[in-house]
Amino acid sequence: YNQSASPQILSDLSSALRQKVGDFFKIESESLIKSRLRIPRSYFTVKEEWCRMLQGLALKNVSASLFIGKKKVYEGFGEMLFTHFGVSGPLILSASSYYRRGGGKKKRNAAERHAQARAGEGAAVSEEAAEQNAVLHLDLKPALSEEQLDRRLLRDFEEAKNRQFGNAVNALFPARLVPVMIALSGIDPKKRVHDITREERQGFVSRIKDVELTVTGTRGFSEAIITRGGVSVREVNPSTMESRLVPGLYLAGELLDLDALTGGFNLQIAWSTGHLAGESVV
Repeated sequence: YNQSASPQILSDLSSALRQKVGDFFKIESESLIKSRLRIPRSYFTVKEEWCRMLQGLALKNVSASLFIGKKKVYEGFGEMLFTHFGVSGPLILSASSYYRRGGGKKKRNAAERHAQARAGEGAAVSEEAAEQNAVLHLDLKPALSEEQLDRRLLRDFEEAKNRQFGNAVNALFPARLVPVMIALSGIDPKKRVHDITREERQGFVSRIKDVELTVTGTRGFSEAIITRGGVSVREVNPSTMESRLVPGLYLAGELLDLDALTGGFNLQIAWSTGHLAGESVV
């Protein structure tokens, strides 16, 4: 949890600074405000119930691709975690950087959307996620091609040809993931390995290489690590961090429409812009 990601970030300002901030927002046009609503970069909630069964299970060396409709907007590699709401972890947080709210048929005016964002309403994010048709694709064995994985599976099946399918794939996944993957394969877990058809085996391989999760939204501001949106950097003097629109108003960190992937970059942005703004004020 990152306190700076809270939409109430301006709640404790002094009255004098409140006036300057008020003047700043009076200068901003409705179209600009609409485009700069703060969007939480947080973890994904998903539709699939089987994710809840895996709560607490971490997977390393996984590949993830995020699609909005038919367009791939992100592809990455790393570590993820199954939770009671869906998926989290560094890989998912990076994917959320490319997640976009809006774009659906239902439109809300800027004031309504801003009010919902300030209230941290996850429903607003979920509704628009459904409109976007956002799907996360997981490759559980990214180091292997489908052909290589099929050969690996053939070797395992040869060694366990008289076993039931449900007991023949334990070496492929963590123990808690095995029954889930068997269920997703559609193959009867009691079926003998030597009775599994080529089509069934290859279908299982394809499933391992492409597990689909339907994104229903994010966890919102309450669990956001960083937010996207804020004051355009074009309206800030990069030498002093002073607003070009309201003299005497200095901006830093998440007040700016500036964010980066995980790895310490956002902390560096906050420290550097904060230091520069502080030096410029005095």
